[in-house]
Amino acid sequence: MTRVHVIGAGLAGLAAAVDLARGGASVILSEAAAQAGGRCRSYFDAQLGLTIDNGSHLVLSGNRAVNDYVATIGAGDCLIGPDSADFHFADAETGAHWQLRPNDGRLAWWVLAKGRRVPDTAAADYLPLVKLLRDTGGATIGELLKDRGPLWRNLLQPFFLSALNTDPEIASAALAGAIVRETLAAGGAAYRPRIAHPSLAAAFVDPALAYLEVRRARVLLRRRLKAIVNDGSRVTALDFGDGPEALHPGDKVVLAVPPWIAAALLPGLTVPDRFHAIVNGHFRVAPPAGTPLMTGVIGGTAEWIFAFPDRIAVTVSGADTLAEAPREEIARRLWADVAGVLKMPGELPPWQIVKEMRATFSATPAQDARRPGTATNLNNLVLAGDWVQTGLPATIEGALRSGQAAARAVLDANRSSRLSHAA
Repeated sequence: MTRVHVIGAGLAGLAAAVDLARGGASVILSEAAAQAGGRCRSYFDAQLGLTIDNGSHLVLSGNRAVNDYVATIGAGDCLIGPDSADFHFADAETGAHWQLRPNDGRLAWWVLAKGRRVPDTAAADYLPLVKLLRDTGGATIGELLKDRGPLWRNLLQPFFLSALNTDPEIASAALAGAIVRETLAAGGAAYRPRIAHPSLAAAFVDPALAYLEVRRARVLLRRRLKAIVNDGSRVTALDFGDGPEALHPGDKVVLAVPPWIAAALLPGLTVPDRFHAIVNGHFRVAPPAGTPLMTGVIGGTAEWIFAFPDRIAVTVSGADTLAEAPREEIARRLWADVAGVLKMPGELPPWQIVKEMRATFSATPAQDARRPGTATNLNNLVLAGDWVQTGLPATIEGALRSGQAAARAVLDANRSSRLSHAA
């Protein structure tokens, strides 16, 4: 049985470990932190007295890697959302509320219906999005889409900012095109919003660990990899701080750690080296009855409001400047938007602010070009992570695809090796 060391138990590492175990490999999953999940983690917050997620992460009904992953680990019922692609928006400046209601099919007739599209837009305003579906080379979104009218302000700018975690003016048009191809161009049935419930851990982490336990995988927490020993062609040993541990001749390694750690462990590896922050606010207060599960905020500090039964969460992408502000100031600014949008009292409820300072790589053309592929120059080591070249930006879907690709590379290599020996 092939033994595979998976280093890093974020979503990419978990996806790799799950697929490797499903494929019959013997998996050893090592994680430096005290819990699995990486940036998609849940924890009990003593300040709030609640279990919260570090951030509210949105996936979509058509995310094929997400669907395969949760189906495999038996967590499909932990992703909730509307039966159609309904998106609620509110303008923090004008107080206006509206819904974006795409139809399910690929033929996007919803842009012809005034009550379904963005207010104050015409069907022709959406035509320039076709530019993103072509070969865009090294262009940015800002270079291809010139109109800064209502469609940009009320949909495209917040949509691309949340998907890419990068100012759309400088973000990669190619990565934006990949998102459009799998969402707007695929029909509303492919982008019904889905949110982890009751927590990220319940949907993506705990069921994966249970799946691995049943398949006799070893999961080792608080085990930080210090060095990778190699002979120029393959990894020969892994050092977790107590000296090199020699690998067996057929052992494989999946390195699923953040890019700056991968670069330190593998000198000469080119990786993205610019990052952007995401700020999340959590408020211990029940939302008003009838509050949508998710509301996009235009013209405020808050960008997305998520309504859970016992709390309200707020996410802000591309939050480098906001993240530098004092925590209470951030909480007050976010709550002012929440109170205004949801018509709630302005008094600040119990709160928690979570900052991910290097949440994702900067999704510019230059940084996208620095993303390595799955394979490396070491024939028994492959890479996984949302920063590895998947054709997608750094999203949950991208992280899971990278882990699945790494597992597939290992399993395919083993299959080829067995066939060659048999011949």
